[in-house]
Amino acid sequence: MTLAWHRGSLKTALLLCALTALTALPAQAASLSYCDAHTEVDAATQDRLIQVAGIVKNELERSGQSLALVARSGLALSHLDQRYSHEGVSLKASANAPWSVRQLYYACDEQRPRIFDQGMSGFVLGVHDPAEGYVSIVFLPANDAAALERAVLDDRRALRFLGGSYSANAYAFSPRYQNCNQWLIELLASVWNPAAPTEDARAQAQQWLLSQGYSPSVIELGWTPLLWLTQLVYWLHNDDHPAEDLAHAQFRVSMPESIDGFVHQRLPRAARIELCYTERQVVLRHGWKAIARPCVAEDGDEIIELVQPAAQVAVLTPQHPDLR
Repeated sequence: MTLAWHRGSLKTALLLCALTALTALPAQAASLSYCDAHTEVDAATQDRLIQVAGIVKNELERSGQSLALVARSGLALSHLDQRYSHEGVSLKASANAPWSVRQLYYACDEQRPRIFDQGMSGFVLGVHDPAEGYVSIVFLPANDAAALERAVLDDRRALRFLGGSYSANAYAFSPRYQNCNQWLIELLASVWNPAAPTEDARAQAQQWLLSQGYSPSVIELGWTPLLWLTQLVYWLHNDDHPAEDLAHAQFRVSMPESIDGFVHQRLPRAARIELCYTERQVVLRHGWKAIARPCVAEDGDEIIELVQPAAQVAVLTPQHPDLR
């Protein structure tokens, strides 16, 4: 089997790991060139986001763990009641770089999903709004973390859960398509399901999730004609969703918050850190209570001031983490 891990630059692939088109479907109906789009950030913004990535890596290192689930806000989904758009597994022992994130992404040039190892700096830089963003870190109990690490690092096993067709709004209980977060929850299901694996690994994982009460995120469009517009975008599909959901103009999709909720339900001892950042500071919170928008600190939160460009010296530049 040829391994489908892609490492290094994202010059030939854009991370499309959530319901991107639903943020501006009328515009997408006129222009379907999202894969050609990219967000330029200036040097000061890039430096600030690299500082944020360094804080995330520091928290990962301080944990004493070797693995964590990490999610980031990346696309403008707040009006769909979704803070996080993309989640993967951060591995201390990654062959790419320590604490790189193993994840599913959509390869625009190939129009198919792939598995990619991305450094933490690159992961954090994949944001929609660099002025304010959020990162979630979930640590599993030791035995569960070790089991997931074995599964993630077993290339053959991990690739069994890589679908052949991508859909950003993939129905969580259909193997017809797959979005980026679905790969993660299906791999988790394979770790926790005691039944012997079958040939159809993805369908088996989905049936187990359904039997265990996994509740995917409900994306409510609020306007049925938006469903027609999704058919004009080649990485969105409706034909895998139940008729009842379509009648109510909603999708049930695996998103980071539904995945983390299921993890917390199944593993009450799982620990969580959430951090948010503005142009001047990072707010860091331990626990499962979400930070209020717009990045509002409360008693007990840690506030970390970011180094501003005017105060920086040139010698800092070579010390920035690798963007691999």
